[in-house]
Amino acid sequence: MQKPSRRTLLRAPFAAAGAGLLASCSDSGSEPRSGPRHPAGTAAFVPQGPKGYVNPSDPEVLAAERKRGSGPVRMVRLTAAESMLDLGGRSVHSWAYNESVPGPLVRVTAGDVLSLTLGNRLVEKTTLHAHGVRLRCDMDGAPDLTQAPIAPGTDFVYRFTAAHPGTYLLHSHVGMQPDRALYAPFIVDDPREPLKYDKEWIVVLDDWLDGVEGSNPEQVLEQLKPGGGMKMGTGMGMGPAGHSAGPHGSASASASRSGSPSAASSGARRATGPDRVLRDSHSRLLHGEGGNVAYPHYLINGRLRTDPSVFRCRPGDRIRIRIINAGSETAFRVALGDHPMTITHTDGYPVQHKRTDALLIGMAERYDVLVTAKDGVFPLVALAEGKKGKGVAILRTDKGRNLPAPDARPDELDREIVPARRLLPADSVAMDDRVPDRDLRIRITGTMQRYDWGFDHKPYDVRERHAVRAGERVRLTLLNATDMWHPMHLHGHTFSVNGISSAGARKDTTIVLPHRKLVLDFDADNPGLWMLHCHNQYHSESGMMTVLGYQR
Repeated sequence: MQKPSRRTLLRAPFAAAGAGLLASCSDSGSEPRSGPRHPAGTAAFVPQGPKGYVNPSDPEVLAAERKRGSGPVRMVRLTAAESMLDLGGRSVHSWAYNESVPGPLVRVTAGDVLSLTLGNRLVEKTTLHAHGVRLRCDMDGAPDLTQAPIAPGTDFVYRFTAAHPGTYLLHSHVGMQPDRALYAPFIVDDPREPLKYDKEWIVVLDDWLDGVEGSNPEQVLEQLKPGGGMKMGTGMGMGPAGHSAGPHGSASASASRSGSPSAASSGARRATGPDRVLRDSHSRLLHGEGGNVAYPHYLINGRLRTDPSVFRCRPGDRIRIRIINAGSETAFRVALGDHPMTITHTDGYPVQHKRTDALLIGMAERYDVLVTAKDGVFPLVALAEGKKGKGVAILRTDKGRNLPAPDARPDELDREIVPARRLLPADSVAMDDRVPDRDLRIRITGTMQRYDWGFDHKPYDVRERHAVRAGERVRLTLLNATDMWHPMHLHGHTFSVNGISSAGARKDTTIVLPHRKLVLDFDADNPGLWMLHCHNQYHSESGMMTVLGYQR
């Protein structure tokens, strides 16, 4: 099987319409090849918090970045702005990168330096987080922790070495902004790619409500909180009520149904859209509720299932599918009709190949799979796990046949699903069996009745630290004391998921089931201050975030 060239990969289809590839070029300027470019005239950012910890731009951070090297500089520009988006027959007003959903594909080769300028043309502050990338701390995009948020009308340059190949995700890290269209796929190619395949298909999943019947994410978050007016089946009061700025310090502006910027305001807002609280959610795979937000739409590559994106190839082509869950509150069960899948990577890191019929993908998780295309037209279906609805895209090898029905449900969705805890790492990325130097135990706490999500019964505080030291092997035990599942994400690191093996698959985001514990091992090899949080956006913005800090 012919291995695709770099040129072929850069031309690989992302979606039939809408999203496109963002070209990159070499930096010919005289600026140092590594190091951030902070806004003119500003000093390196130092967050609030106790002394004795490595700050985001301290010498230890710079030294770690130098070890990653500095290859060719690839320059990219994204602009966050209000946009009218076509979801495939339905237009909505939202916020997006470069007026597209998903945002443009950003692609570099491992070892390259990405110089990404983010222009903020929104009515409120924003940041950008390179999800899953082990990068320098002051480029991580965690507002008020690793940088001051980017003010409206200004730019910020994110500049870091992309050292490890993989499938990643760029997204805003301020308030409820990720539940709009402020996200984009980020691919770091391996210059010595060992996989053999003919074509690549990038598949981005999302749950969508912004701009539909007056809804926006901030209003829905208010509906979920106690005293909000919407009534849950448990008798909990939910609905519009005053609420202060979220943990990220942003009282996110909301757009009116017409999308007028004048609708933006800080502080409390009364919801104008319908009740989006989900009351009858249940998932066997997730051991309880699937989620609490009833999204009106689910998208694949920015399109509704009634007008899906189409990936074209030839019978017999071996296809690498990179699947990214960019959703904010939905796990997806994913299958390709009449095709088994071979899992090759999870969260950018290779695993020992494993055959499966379907995948369960939590928010911000990524899976790479290989399939061999059969002759015909086949639905790729992302079922909203525990909810009603699905996203659909199409793989086709012919020209004349009709597309599958929008309600297609491949049998593979109800067959074998291999969870992350059963995957084993490839030898090249397996962690050794070193005895941990430090044990951290963190309880995941909160209830739907109070919507008081947090860790150890405390909401997020940028001044809190869970201490580690450089060079340690850290064992992190997450004890889920809630009735909900949570996709937990650690910034700046990858961890080994201790499942069937003491050294499991390498990941940066993983599902913790209700009333279960999950044991994760990671090496403290990237100095700075790093967020640990639930990637359910409604949970994190209600307080389920904390900070791991490197002590001096």
